[in-house]
Amino acid sequence: MKSMLTTLFAMGSTLVAFSQSTTDTISAPAFKLSGSADVYYKYNLNGNNTDNKTSFTNAHNSFELGMISLRVEHGFKRGSIVADLGFGKRAGEFSYNDQPGSTNGLSMAIKQLYVAYQLAEKIKVSLGSFATHIGYELVDAYQNRNYSMSYMFSYGPFFNTGVKADIAFTPYLSAMIGVFNPTDLKSVSLNSHKYIGAQLGFTPIEMPLKLYLNYLEGKDTFGIQNHQVDFVATYQINKVLGLGYNATYSAYIDTRAPKSTRENADWWGNALYVNLDFTDRFGLTVRGEYFSDKDGVKVFSAFPGGGNVVAATLTFGYKAGHLTIMPEFRLDKAAVSLFNKSSGQPTTTTSNVLLAATYHF
Repeated sequence: MKSMLTTLFAMGSTLVAFSQSTTDTISAPAFKLSGSADVYYKYNLNGNNTDNKTSFTNAHNSFELGMISLRVEHGFKRGSIVADLGFGKRAGEFSYNDQPGSTNGLSMAIKQLYVAYQLAEKIKVSLGSFATHIGYELVDAYQNRNYSMSYMFSYGPFFNTGVKADIAFTPYLSAMIGVFNPTDLKSVSLNSHKYIGAQLGFTPIEMPLKLYLNYLEGKDTFGIQNHQVDFVATYQINKVLGLGYNATYSAYIDTRAPKSTRENADWWGNALYVNLDFTDRFGLTVRGEYFSDKDGVKVFSAFPGGGNVVAATLTFGYKAGHLTIMPEFRLDKAAVSLFNKSSGQPTTTTSNVLLAATYHF
């Protein structure tokens, strides 16, 4: 830990020295206020509200409030600040380590809060809490083509708190490296363990392709070592058809156990997103996901032999200005009886119909 602190201090001293020798020539960003809100109705065809094993849509035959978000951005010369607040059940689930999800839907979360300094034209350093770089989907409903969330999003990290440096090597090649608290913790008092995060991005100007290779590694407050590798790709084939792909692998080892008895446990998954935009107003997205949890690390923790699940989601989208209406149908099938019928009888399948609306400004 002393060596890490020494390294960070040396890096900080170097950055300060470099910044003092560089004149402030980058123009200040304008003040910006933005926000969003989402609501939905969901009906589970098994007739219960316990079948949902992913984030944010834990309901059956109920009208639900998702989250209202307010985001403020401001900068002066090279410095800037971002404050992003969320209110509602979705916010409570997103920030589950800060406070329990409230049953009355009044949970509040600091989704993001960080200050940034443009060290040079191609280097920006940020300190605070920000949405994780891992994965394809995002917490704000209006930024996703499907309303319900994938298993990979739900069991991966939600946010990271710490310091990171974003580097733009060229207009198409970028990188990020950071030091963070353990996953999804804005405050740590039990130990001094830290996570290392990194990203390499490739976004060529001459073609509508984006590639991101992500990494996250560290030891949590219970002494569990985690390594996660994540890959995201998007490609816009033409005005109508676009593709997205996400693959992730996460491995765990209990460092509290004697070295001779330690065993790795892991989960992994991949998802393909097919996006069709028939007009500027109307489109649809099909998401197909395979999630493997053979060691029972996440969703299959109650099953000694673990399991896997295949999920297919079809979401329509109709846009009217900043408003989007999203009818959705979803079918999940597990290798074991992960779900239950209304009678309590275990079953391997569940399906849902959902109608959501999102608005952003």
